[in-house]
Amino acid sequence: MSQNNVIIRFSDVSFAYDEKKVILDEANFSVRKNSIVTIMGQNGAGKSTIFKLLLGQLQPKRGKVILEHAATVGIAEQTIPADQLDLDIVSYFKLALPDKEYGIEADIHRIFGEVGLEISLDKKVRDLSGGQKARLLLASALITSPDILLLDEPTNNLDQAGIDALTAFLVMYEKTCIVISHDSDFLNCFTDGVLTLDSNTKKVEQYVGNYYDVLDDIAAKKEKDRLLNARLEKSIKDRFKKVNKLGGKSIAMSRLAKKVRQDIADDRELLVGKRPEDRTIPDFTIKNQNYIGTILKTKKPVEMELVKGSRLLIKGPNGIGKSTLLKAMLSGSAAEINSELRVGYYSQEFSELDFEQTAYDSLHSVSQTGLAPEIFEAGSRFLLNSDILKNKIGSLSEGQKGLLCYARFVLQQPGVLILDEPTNHINFRHIPVIAKAINAYEGPVILVSHLPDFVSQIENIKVLDLLAPHTRYKLEHSTL
Repeated sequence: MSQNNVIIRFSDVSFAYDEKKVILDEANFSVRKNSIVTIMGQNGAGKSTIFKLLLGQLQPKRGKVILEHAATVGIAEQTIPADQLDLDIVSYFKLALPDKEYGIEADIHRIFGEVGLEISLDKKVRDLSGGQKARLLLASALITSPDILLLDEPTNNLDQAGIDALTAFLVMYEKTCIVISHDSDFLNCFTDGVLTLDSNTKKVEQYVGNYYDVLDDIAAKKEKDRLLNARLEKSIKDRFKKVNKLGGKSIAMSRLAKKVRQDIADDRELLVGKRPEDRTIPDFTIKNQNYIGTILKTKKPVEMELVKGSRLLIKGPNGIGKSTLLKAMLSGSAAEINSELRVGYYSQEFSELDFEQTAYDSLHSVSQTGLAPEIFEAGSRFLLNSDILKNKIGSLSEGQKGLLCYARFVLQQPGVLILDEPTNHINFRHIPVIAKAINAYEGPVILVSHLPDFVSQIENIKVLDLLAPHTRYKLEHSTL
């Protein structure tokens, strides 16, 4: 790689939040100018940490993060911070352009044209749909014209039209971009290379090529490493048997045994560290609150009763009001939910979680038994070990927050599930397991999702199609 064409360089970068939470160990990689690179890794492996190091929000413990040519960095975060939700659009963009006194409205309209966003500038950020917020995050990153654009799960909350528009934008993008995403089809459209983070070795490996080709390369390397380990382990085992026969019979034999032991030690150093793939959560069950009687009746936009086993998908383009309708159902203005029922709610921005609580306390607050072993077991099932459960929710990765919500459902045993984009932030490997659990859940489910692969796995689903705001609605059986 030409040194003059490099814009990002990580040189022996090590970083740890504390002695127990090492994220990177002597990471070395570089990114070419005007390339688009994907970061892969398990939840908590350090993808967001790399972004924070590039932004200067964190400093490496050792090594250097070098941005060549005085490059500037902008980021489209996964979510909008809670303290910015009550800002109007102009005030929101002034955070990115604090020194801009005149003409900011023109800049906003220009950048809205690039990301395909049409909203009034006096609108509050809080009042935007999930898809509109996703485009707003991208616009706020682009308005400063950064040399390096960081995108953190940019397809979350976007409908297919939004994903197609974002894909087209990135295909034509002429600057450097680094993307974190679990959407493989999306990534394969534009990726020039992949950085993989191994949470076991704390190393970063770099691959060149489109996303699917890189996945094949990674799989081939893992198989090669597995075969090498198998040969070495067999050789080590055979030589151990030889040592047992040699040892103690004579001085010469003892010396030979010592040499064999040293050879064994040397070969152990050659064993390739096992690289665990993203672990998939095991099958789990969400028990239904045992209740006889009326569960839920919708009042708007249509009147219908949901009974055990009901599955209702609320469908429509970004901005039509799907999340607003779910919140209205929760508040009682659009639905009657029996007051004795526990409601399991998954929101786009995890508004049902208290970010100041520890993950353990969050699980304890919904547990029907309050027994510590059950709480730790539920956390472990969703890859949240005892160390992670001690942390405040605000410090967890977005993927870990999503898995925490499902651990809460297991302990809560809700009478109804209301799910707003329940695959947001979730690793694609977990999605079939989650769909299976929803199918097995005996209570009614109301959901909003823009992920066809997920929706197609949900059985006996009906669709409430919000065809146009405040006009007419259509209730139909799914043909997905």
